[in-house]
Amino acid sequence: MRVRAGLIAGVMLMAGVPAGAALSPAERTITTSVEAGYEPAIGLLERLVNQNSGSMNFAGVKAVADMLRPQFEALGFVVTWQPMDAAKRAGHLIAVHKGKAGATKMLLIGHLDTVFEPDSPFQTFERKGDLARGPGVADDKGGVVTMLLALKAMQAAGTLKGANIEIVLTGDEEDSGDPIGIARADLIAAGKRADVALDFEGLSQEDGKDMGSIARRSSNSWTLTATGKSGHSSGIFSASAGDGAVYELARIIVAFRKELPEPNLTFNVGLIGGGQSADLDKDGVRIAVTGKTNIIPPVAVAKGDFRTLSEDQTARVRAKMQAIVGAGHLPGTSASIAFDMGYPSMAPTAGNRALLAKLNGINADLGLAAMPELDPLKRGAGDISFVAQDVDGLVGLGVTSSGDHSPAEQADLSSMKRQAKRAAILMSRLAGEKGRK
Repeated sequence: MRVRAGLIAGVMLMAGVPAGAALSPAERTITTSVEAGYEPAIGLLERLVNQNSGSMNFAGVKAVADMLRPQFEALGFVVTWQPMDAAKRAGHLIAVHKGKAGATKMLLIGHLDTVFEPDSPFQTFERKGDLARGPGVADDKGGVVTMLLALKAMQAAGTLKGANIEIVLTGDEEDSGDPIGIARADLIAAGKRADVALDFEGLSQEDGKDMGSIARRSSNSWTLTATGKSGHSSGIFSASAGDGAVYELARIIVAFRKELPEPNLTFNVGLIGGGQSADLDKDGVRIAVTGKTNIIPPVAVAKGDFRTLSEDQTARVRAKMQAIVGAGHLPGTSASIAFDMGYPSMAPTAGNRALLAKLNGINADLGLAAMPELDPLKRGAGDISFVAQDVDGLVGLGVTSSGDHSPAEQADLSSMKRQAKRAAILMSRLAGEKGRK
């Protein structure tokens, strides 16, 4: 009997387990519910996309929140609108579902705003089969609709009832408010309460294969100012005139290029100017420069960014930049650097990898291919990074797309089905586990 049982087991291994065979009855209900809810979800997506919600269109961002409120309330969430007047932005939608005491507390993250303001010519949802174009159709209205489709499937399967879920949909992810400490205070507080964070921005692919994202790099900016003595160009490099501000600025930038490179770090000079005057505008995107070829420039300014994979790396790189700026000034010059710390990093931790392993277990049960780790250099910064120091997380539970942040933005709507199934089953399984906080 043992030999026969072994042979049978071997045949089953060679044949493979049929897709869905390892799913519970509730999880099979989830898959059928997602299929049934697909077209209604696209209808909601169309309505959301056709409502402009550029980050600075405060009324439009609030209108999208108002469209989503009844969707979450119908699922048993308590929904609030958190105005962000103090951060000069519209606000955030927060929805809370209380489930079983002591069970895993999940934080779901998405955003209401897009990069397309009301003056953009790109304003309308257009669908061709399973492809759709429109402002925010993927980033991140497609992600929010995928989240809702997953939650509705959980409700149909009875797994939502016991789930502890807090949702934060920010209204300024594409152009965060200032000060950032106020703009992200609610998200950070939610992260401290949660055991797991799930980010519903876009699903990354490589060669047509879905990828798992367990890390995001930071996004920080810097402003470098060099000063020198003004005078006639015939005296440059003399003991009395010195080398001028432009050469000092160039010294520092060249040193950055030579001394800063290390794995997972990128740094860029995006704006530069120098001369008799160099006035940076209040938005930090223009430099008004005056000067002549025969005048030694007394001022030069450069702006750029740097992106890191961990907060330790951020601190190390910042210190190296500061040391380069402060040491070895050219004759007759000085320089200073100021940092604007924007989005923190989300490091690829063991806890994040464990979450991806759980998701890949679900992929196997659904008959889907395993999702390898995505190189974090291939993802930009995002809101989940504000909670990454406090909670394990996964990124990229939204839809696949192309052309994001451009009038060519297009979503693969069919990806919504497998993403909603993955998310709903993952949340259902997590809801059955004991929380850590």
